Amino acid sequence: MPALVASDLDRTLIYSAAALQLPGRPGPDAPGGEAAPAPRLLCVELYEGEPLSYVTQTAADLLRELAETAVFVPTTTRTRAQYRRISLPGPAPRYAVCANGGHLLVDGESDPDWQRQVRELLADRCAPLAEVREHLRRTADDAWVRTLRVAEELFVYLVVDREQVPETWVKDLGVWAGERGWTVSLQGRKVYAVPQPLTKSAAVREVARRTGAGPVLGAGDSLLDADLLLAADRAWRPGHGELAATGWTAPGVTALDERGVLAGERIVREFLRAARAHR
Repeated sequence: MPALVASDLDRTLIYSAAALQLPGRPGPDAPGGEAAPAPRLLCVELYEGEPLSYVTQTAADLLRELAETAVFVPTTTRTRAQYRRISLPGPAPRYAVCANGGHLLVDGESDPDWQRQVRELLADRCAPLAEVREHLRRTADDAWVRTLRVAEELFVYLVVDREQVPETWVKDLGVWAGERGWTVSLQGRKVYAVPQPLTKSAAVREVARRTGAGPVLGAGDSLLDADLLLAADRAWRPGHGELAATGWTAPGVTALDERGVLAGERIVREFLRAARAHR
């Protein structure tokens, strides 16, 4: 059976304009101060009619090949509505994981049996969402909080002014949440509070069971991707993001030097190489 490729999307495969980290401008890392040529980009997401996320054209071509070589499963913390804004190159994936494992999409629709299993597990092992949401509302400062949002009635996140968020607040929140069966992750301008049993790896294991796929290949950049990388037979993380910032690695996980959208291109190339080798 073909390999199963489970990849995070934002800042792993796809990149907003702010996260591209494109070459093309002179800087301290450019040899002789000269600009490197910028890659051609393809827009893969529109929001309210405006381009939002990109891959390189090379990555787009590789993704089309990957879809013919492996079982490709986008694996994201995005809600279903946010995921459906994305149009990746190649055929629409049969399976996708949304809401950090809370929803398993099959041909675009959430699997009701999986949804029920997840909600029963969270009710049994974690403090209620309402308790966590109220704690965030009481302890976060309006001076640096832009928005508090609940995603799919499964987890909660804040959109913040990153430079103004006290480091001690994030650490204290992590301790408080951990005692209640929740995990805290700081990603760019967002602070996530997610139930510990709500994992991407559990949903990916279910896809592997249903498809009978071969080895699992994974990629991700954040703390919420760590379980996915650990569960994969081989995995990659980019040179940016929460995991890179802490120097996180593990057996079977390759830490790449590339950052930004070129890291996404490198990850797809590694996926395709490994998937072809398996065949």
